[in-house]
Amino acid sequence: MASQDILINWAPQETRVAVVENGALQELYLERTLERGQVGNVYLGKVARVLPGMQSAFIDIGSERAAFLHVADLHAAGQGHGPRNNGDVPLVPIEKRVYEGQTLMVQVIKDAIGTKGARLSTQVSIAGRMLVFLPQDRHIGISQKIGSPETREALRERMQRLAGADPNGGGGFILRTNAEEATDEELADDIAYLRKTWEHIRSQGLKQPPGTLLHQDLSLAERVLRDLTTDSTQTIRIDSKLQFDALQAFGATYMPGTLPKLEHYKGERPIFDLFGIEEEIARALGRRVDLKSGGYLIIDQTEALTTVDVNTGGFVGARNFDDTIFKTNLEAAGTIARQLRLRNLGGIIIVDFIDMVREEHQQAVLGELRKQLARDRVRTTVSGFTQLGLVEMTRKRTRESLAHMLCEPCPTCSGRGQIKTVRSVCYDILREILREARQFAPREFRVIASAAVVEMLLDEESTHLAGLSEFIGKPISLSAEPTMNPEQYDIVLM
Repeated sequence: MASQDILINWAPQETRVAVVENGALQELYLERTLERGQVGNVYLGKVARVLPGMQSAFIDIGSERAAFLHVADLHAAGQGHGPRNNGDVPLVPIEKRVYEGQTLMVQVIKDAIGTKGARLSTQVSIAGRMLVFLPQDRHIGISQKIGSPETREALRERMQRLAGADPNGGGGFILRTNAEEATDEELADDIAYLRKTWEHIRSQGLKQPPGTLLHQDLSLAERVLRDLTTDSTQTIRIDSKLQFDALQAFGATYMPGTLPKLEHYKGERPIFDLFGIEEEIARALGRRVDLKSGGYLIIDQTEALTTVDVNTGGFVGARNFDDTIFKTNLEAAGTIARQLRLRNLGGIIIVDFIDMVREEHQQAVLGELRKQLARDRVRTTVSGFTQLGLVEMTRKRTRESLAHMLCEPCPTCSGRGQIKTVRSVCYDILREILREARQFAPREFRVIASAAVVEMLLDEESTHLAGLSEFIGKPISLSAEPTMNPEQYDIVLM
């Protein structure tokens, strides 16, 4: 099993977590204070207004805008748990169930967008590491993505036994996909944590005034203890004494097993310098990933899918060409698995390995890829080689990719990754002037463009510019604008 170190770099504006295995960065997590949403938060709300015509109510939860509660998101005892009523049970009109001034415990299910307030539900659910707790329900649900019907039934029986073992226990549970391989001890720990969290929410709800935040989903640093720490984790180092103390208190209450691994990092060097994390992040934002053998990968992320192209590059170390290709593909398989985790690439992924003639080489590369992907905490399915020699796989989307979190489309190329040549822009300008001349009759046309475009119009394209000026019978003047990008230009009618 790979030894794991977790580094937490905390600042008031941002928390960053690096998961390092055997000295190499595998995963990166970010949380920015100003971008943290309300989804999952539980509030003690007060009904401000009931709207029978919309079967909705506005709820004051202490935010700038009143939040929105639809009748389908009101929990009804005995109707089961779900984000919305499925239509089988007739909905009682909202005006018969809530009234102005009423105090309700509500949970945010959708963040406020634009002028719309947050969307609420009275069906509270609390996410744990492997389970989701449904305090107002009694049933045990199993994710449909878990194994066979027999496996799901066996898990349900285990959960019923474990959940019923607590004489003070109650509520229902949904097993998440990562609970499939969980031990009884891990499930019992999650049950205890979730019930303790609910007891705290409920007790606060009896004491606090309306508008109070009763429960907020864990911060990224706290989720490290809940979600990322495993038996293979050697250390969890954090560079903030304040946050170290807060994590110790949280761990002592909810996850005492993590406390021996928690350390306050006091080194002079920034904590992310320990394993070259900053350099790894910079490389993870590029298209090209170099392999130790001399080969390289080209990774392109699009809206529909991600493509990975494997190339031999300068690798010529093996005895013959087939062996060169095989060794490059083997190394690429491990690097691809790591890059998927590091960049958090999800959805459809297509890998174009270098063509292999021998079937045993293909199977060996596929086996290595599956072996490396088995270490990924996010579920990934590999379909094998297609008739075109491509490997298709899907990786569950759990959060934004690293590139989407840290970057935005280039303002010059608008995310295309390329821009028009200077000559192409010159010809666009000449066509535009001709089009304008057919509609208007100014005294003069003035072209404002980047220095490179103006220079080409005065030099290599001067003959065409002069010919156009003579054809339309109007002078054309040029002005260079340093702030314009190569594709920008403006034509002013004087």
